Amino acid sequence: MRAYRLLPLIPAVALIGSGWFANRLEPRILGLPFLLAWIVFWVVATSGIMWLVYRFDNRSTGA
Repeated sequence: MRAYRLLPLIPAVALIGSGWFANRLEPRILGLPFLLAWIVFWVVATSGIMWLVYRFDNRSTGA
């Protein structure tokens, strides 16, 4: 198994396992409570991580 296929686990663990860590109102990031900013960050980061997996996966080229 290639290591890049484990990359999608990072945002899953960050979102599922961080409720106790990120559940606070302060600090505010761009006017958003910390928990909401944390979720928005990981949604965007998940898109980037999935793009990386797509680029590294040779099966996605049709070859």
